[in-house]
Amino acid sequence: QVQLVESGGGLVQAGGSLRLSCAASGRTFSIMSMGWFRQAPGKEREFVTAIYWTGIIDYADSVKGRLTISRDNAKAMVYLQMNSLKPEDTAIYYCAALYGVSRRGEYWGQGTQVTVSA
Repeated sequence: QVQLVESGGGLVQAGGSLRLSCAASGRTFSIMSMGWFRQAPGKEREFVTAIYWTGIIDYADSVKGRLTISRDNAKAMVYLQMNSLKPEDTAIYYCAALYGVSRRGEYWGQGTQVTVSA
């Protein structure tokens, strides 16, 4: 069983930055593919970005150039650096352990709220 705990959400003005963190445990982290998803009010959860165990990184088109995913295998951590934030980035952000090299989440964190004010 994999446990995921997110942190780092909050309230920020448009154009600002936030860094989300996700601590993972329960499986050898270096062979885990990790991702971030988000769910805005009234919308379905959507894929944001992934960093696969192969090192390949994948981004949704809507966040390319503004959000950056990274990982620290020694600390079993995955990060999401969010720059140039927009009000439409407001959502609950979820960390996920993915199935293989895919955009499908196998295990999920509890989520962290990100609110971007205009």
